[in-house]
Amino acid sequence: VQLQASGGGLVQAGGSLRLSCTASRSINSINVMRWYRQAPGKQRDLVATTVLGVGTNYAHSVKGRFMISTDNTKNTMFLQMNSLKPEDTATYYCNTPDYNSWGQGTLVTVSS
Repeated sequence: VQLQASGGGLVQAGGSLRLSCTASRSINSINVMRWYRQAPGKQRDLVATTVLGVGTNYAHSVKGRFMISTDNTKNTMFLQMNSLKPEDTATYYCNTPDYNSWGQGTLVTVSS
């Protein structure tokens, strides 16, 4: 399965963005989907995980501000990001370990 991430952009601190990750086929058979992010010069970190139909998990730094969700009718995973901070600036990647697939990344820049 191929993944395509979109929705990044430039936003002021305190603002919101919604990222999308669209799969090339149905996600009904996928068990786990994740969002990662990588800031310049830093390692790629796990941001949020959804075990489809079971539950979600978040990194401590985004808990209460970000929400991961899926729309199976659109084969798409979302990341709603609220109360954005400059330290959220990074390239965001979507992933499913079921197929070891990665999206191409979408850049989020939060200005102070």
